[in-house]
Amino acid sequence: MPDAPRLVRYPGKTDLILMTDRPPQLETPLHYFRQDLTPNEAFYVRWHMEGIPTSVDLDTFRLQISGHVGKPLSLSMTDLRHQFEPVSLVAVNQCSGNSRSFFEPRVPGGQWKNGAMGNARWTGVRLRDLLDRAGVKAGAVDVGFSGLDRPPLAGTPSFAKALAMDHARDGEVMVAYEMNGEELPMLNGFPLRLVVPGWYATYWVKALNEIMVLPEKFHGFWMDKAYRIPTTPDANEVPGHLATETVPINRMCLRSLFVRPEPDEQVPRQIPFEIQGLAFDGGYGIQRVEVSTDAGATWQAAQLDPDLGKYSWRRWRFSWRPPMAGQYHLKVRAFNRAGQKQTDQLWNRSGFMRNVVEQTDVEVI
Repeated sequence: MPDAPRLVRYPGKTDLILMTDRPPQLETPLHYFRQDLTPNEAFYVRWHMEGIPTSVDLDTFRLQISGHVGKPLSLSMTDLRHQFEPVSLVAVNQCSGNSRSFFEPRVPGGQWKNGAMGNARWTGVRLRDLLDRAGVKAGAVDVGFSGLDRPPLAGTPSFAKALAMDHARDGEVMVAYEMNGEELPMLNGFPLRLVVPGWYATYWVKALNEIMVLPEKFHGFWMDKAYRIPTTPDANEVPGHLATETVPINRMCLRSLFVRPEPDEQVPRQIPFEIQGLAFDGGYGIQRVEVSTDAGATWQAAQLDPDLGKYSWRRWRFSWRPPMAGQYHLKVRAFNRAGQKQTDQLWNRSGFMRNVVEQTDVEVI
């Protein structure tokens, strides 16, 4: 039997699976995914820098917007809440390396299982509205973002990301001040975080305090060197023959997974059992989900729960009555409205973007 995960409780959080403590990386246990929205206290935690904020004085905090703009801004939380139209959407926030531990051969990095993600209702201000208030000048190319976290050493590059101007102004990217109707948890980016729906969480800058409009392409370690993927289909490459061209990671890929039964859970024979899971992609929307209870020999359609929006995950269910005791190999695959389907095999050097057809082994007793 594998070792049981170590559960820890950080401020504002329930018991989560400890990955690292400096900086904190905490994984959400699978059973929290059996609901539409992931509770704030159970939402996973991923920081890059050891120097993370542990308190923020809202009386003095300001969001700075500067650079290639006509009117630099310094906005308080009161300004953001009362001077701009509030908007909300439900969106999956998923770490680029979610499920990395399942890559074969293994790759370096946090050995997440499937819990480096969550689904939440985000409320805040359209980034486009903030940029319009600041008056973006002609010729602007990129928008850079950084937060209150600080590197441990002077030579370590601060965590900063960027979006192309057209993406930044698409009306969906937001600066969020609420998560599931409450203030953001400190460990998830209080008081503000960037929300980039449909894109991996590396762009969702936490404790956001600076937005910089640039008249040229952004260059920085976390875009030019880190979080890059091969340009090959599905970001797939072969160990020993790595792709020569890479680009910054971007839109989330299509995937599905099981949340019930959990690994090592026993299922009684001849009794109806509801298999449950999730499916999501980068914003095209889930068209259908299929489940196999015989290791992929046959497939049947699962029932989809109501659609909460194209950036939300879609919960699915499948009623199963195991005919006899023994070991069963369950599989699930999803199809989206863009005609995409999951791949059967994926490997890359960084352990990013896992989207293979998922399998779980179940013992029926």
